[in-house]
Amino acid sequence: MPYDFDIAIDRTESSSTKWQKFGADVLPMWVADMDFAAPAFIFESLQDRLNHPILGYTDRPESLLNAFLDWLGFYYGWHIPRDWVVFVPGVVPGLNLACQISQPGDVLMPTPVYHPFLDLASNAGRQEIRVPMIRERILDGAVTRSRWAMDFDAMSQAVTLQTRFLAISNPQNPTGRCYDSAELAQLATFVEAHDLLVLSDDIHGSIILKETASHTPIAQAHPEILDRTVSLFAPTKAYNVPGLSCAVAVIPDETVRTQFLAARRGLQPGIGPLGFIVAEVAFRDRGSWLPELNAYLRQNLALINSTLGGRVAYLEATYLAWIDVADLGDIDMEQHFANFGLGISPGAQFGEPSHIRLNFGCPRSTLVEGLTRLKAAL
Repeated sequence: MPYDFDIAIDRTESSSTKWQKFGADVLPMWVADMDFAAPAFIFESLQDRLNHPILGYTDRPESLLNAFLDWLGFYYGWHIPRDWVVFVPGVVPGLNLACQISQPGDVLMPTPVYHPFLDLASNAGRQEIRVPMIRERILDGAVTRSRWAMDFDAMSQAVTLQTRFLAISNPQNPTGRCYDSAELAQLATFVEAHDLLVLSDDIHGSIILKETASHTPIAQAHPEILDRTVSLFAPTKAYNVPGLSCAVAVIPDETVRTQFLAARRGLQPGIGPLGFIVAEVAFRDRGSWLPELNAYLRQNLALINSTLGGRVAYLEATYLAWIDVADLGDIDMEQHFANFGLGISPGAQFGEPSHIRLNFGCPRSTLVEGLTRLKAAL
């Protein structure tokens, strides 16, 4: 049976972070948490586990590691040694742990970027170097859109001998970019030339909107910099299970991996049995969930593009629209849109106050109402 993404689910009594933030009169389309029911096979596996009456401390099942390795092979054609894999409670904890390793040094990052990146340096007692991305103009059908790209010239000018890390998200959050082969090649050259460790958040890699685009982890694309990479994956976004998080760090270099494991001692909680179950089931999925989800999200994006025109960035991935609202001026964007009954993520959170981010991982009826409110606010 095909999945029905048009079903609107009442989340107001579930203590949902997304739905509680603004109150009853504001339609929340902010945090990256979809309003679709997770696939039934997720709940079936959870129920099987819940038939056992004890949820105790749980070791990582060997079957989960096998599922992840098979997933990498199936979707990416990437076959890696088992000892490169470290399971962590979430991608953000993994990024923060990675920033704790090695000698003191700065963290370089292209912006705008997923807002927890902007806390990485201060959390680790390091210096942050933000380098604005560039907005290329690209024709998308009959509409000219902004295509955000790394500015390697500016990055080369900003990097110093003290810079140790380069932190990226790929697909890029919030701009929706899938870095292409030319950009990944340039990135690999840059990382090697400046002796950097690249931390890559690949959590949105399964959500591809442009059929001409594809997601490739930098570590797979350029094995010459394998030992300079920490790649982070999780099924929580694509399967809409952020409340049961289990993530994976792929760390090829033994020294980096040892330092990573040492950094988490006493600080990182264990992963619960239900998190392990959800991750394994998702990594084993070869059914129609992802194709149907992506098809529905493409239709949602088409509606956004037709409604808002060139305001919307050229999105290749994610379910997050990056929308130019610079003409509104220097105002409190979150409050302004809330005044019109719409909860958005203000671009200032990501390092770019001229934009907002809108989550369109929702039923079509919700999106239509959200766009009506957004147009009124504009």
